[in-house]
Amino acid sequence: MTKYKSARLKWDCVNRSYHQELLMKRSNWLAVSAAAMLMLACSNQKAPAEEAIAKLDTSLEAIHDTAAKYAPDTLKSVESQVSALKQSLAKGDYSSVLAAAPAVATAIKALREDAQTKSSEADAALAKVKQEWRTLTYEVPKLVAGLHTQVDTLSSGRGLPKGVTKASFASAKDGVASLDAMWTDANNTVSSGDYAGAVTKGQAVKDKATELMHALGMKPS
Repeated sequence: MTKYKSARLKWDCVNRSYHQELLMKRSNWLAVSAAAMLMLACSNQKAPAEEAIAKLDTSLEAIHDTAAKYAPDTLKSVESQVSALKQSLAKGDYSSVLAAAPAVATAIKALREDAQTKSSEADAALAKVKQEWRTLTYEVPKLVAGLHTQVDTLSSGRGLPKGVTKASFASAKDGVASLDAMWTDANNTVSSGDYAGAVTKGQAVKDKATELMHALGMKPS
């Protein structure tokens, strides 16, 4: 009986050792399988992640110049987001790239719309100021020429209009002489592409010319 128990005990130990070894091998196999599945999953995510970033780059490049001009701060923010995704891609964190890419795409879309809106507004403002300049180029030269004619006429010895004194005439004459330089300055400004500045200067010439017309007894045409 003692021999039987001893043999049974020995068999139980062998059997237990076998099962433990089997469980260990199975655990190792599961670990290897899990690692292989993880690597396969990562491998399957790499191409989509690279494609997502490529699309973001293309979208951002298409609006870069306009955004840099009309929404530079927002552009820097979006570029930082894209840069962060590229860092994740370089680290092999493809799932993070795929998870964050849609939000970055939305940010680029919002940037595009904002930049395009501001660009359209700027174009409309420029068209308006160009039209104002064209109007001034039609009106101001006529006013200045009329003032020169009036000064020449009054300087020829004819009597001064009612309300115009010799002193006021002398002052107005100097003022008319300055109009030419002011108008030249306005034209030089528009030559540099600064239509808004040119309009401001041109309007100043027109306002002064109108004032001098009254000073010289002229009636507005």
